[in-house]
Amino acid sequence: QVQLVESGGGSVQAGGSLRLSCAASGFTYSNYCMGWFRQAPGKEREGVATIYGGVSSTYYADSVKGRFTISQDNAKNTLFLQMNSLKPEDTANYYCAARPKTWGTCLPSMRNFAYWGQGTQVTVSS
Repeated sequence: QVQLVESGGGSVQAGGSLRLSCAASGFTYSNYCMGWFRQAPGKEREGVATIYGGVSSTYYADSVKGRFTISQDNAKNTLFLQMNSLKPEDTANYYCAARPKTWGTCLPSMRNFAYWGQGTQVTVSS
């Protein structure tokens, strides 16, 4: 059974940092593109960052470049998102997702991911 379980969300002030984690199980991690997405109330889901499972190629949305870092622990099938210099506009529910590498490119602009987590809330106050 596939599971993606996010953790690490919370409330911080602008300029602060948070680190999100996503524990993946039930599939061969290295065969998947992994991604972080977010959705704020009343807005469409937005791709934040993606990474190929098992390798270091990373991709970021322009809105988070230079502030967020996606990484992974391949041995533990765990995905991370380090978020620095947080802004109020980063407030959203953050989701972890997985997409088979055979489905094509691994970019934050892609919407067709096979598996999704339940999300973790990040709130940034000014």
